[in-house]
Amino acid sequence: MTRRSFTGSLALAVLAVDQASKLQARIHLNDPVALGPFLDLRLGFNSGVSFGLFAGAGDLARWLLVAGTAAVSSWLLAWMWREPRLSVAAPLALIVGGALGNLSDRLFRGVVTDFIDIHMGDFHWPTFNLADTAITVGVAWLLLTSLGRQASAATQSSPPAKGHP
Repeated sequence: MTRRSFTGSLALAVLAVDQASKLQARIHLNDPVALGPFLDLRLGFNSGVSFGLFAGAGDLARWLLVAGTAAVSSWLLAWMWREPRLSVAAPLALIVGGALGNLSDRLFRGVVTDFIDIHMGDFHWPTFNLADTAITVGVAWLLLTSLGRQASAATQSSPPAKGHP
């Protein structure tokens, strides 16, 4: 399997799993389901972006978010396609797949379906979905890869210690 077919398949898998999980949440999550002391499944809908920003801002905001997400997703997809390093292309695939999952919701439903609720006592992290998780993991992976390359480059360009050739 080539790098491009792997990363393309990964992005499509993230999109498919995200959409399937959101469909199941919309069908079956009439009431919250406690999975543990800190984790519930709780159906929610977000018309905004991360942390509910711009929620309720109206139809114009929705279409601006659709256009912005489509533009950024296209740019990331092109980068992923051209990127020769799998360590960079794979996290880009996670980000692209997640972005397309949320874009699909916003485009066809007007809102993004969320259902994962992490909480401690009365504090609740904003409810999220698998697309958000893929984006977060992809960004963290990309940052760690970048930091690792910078550290490696700094080590290689450092002069040898005194007393060593």
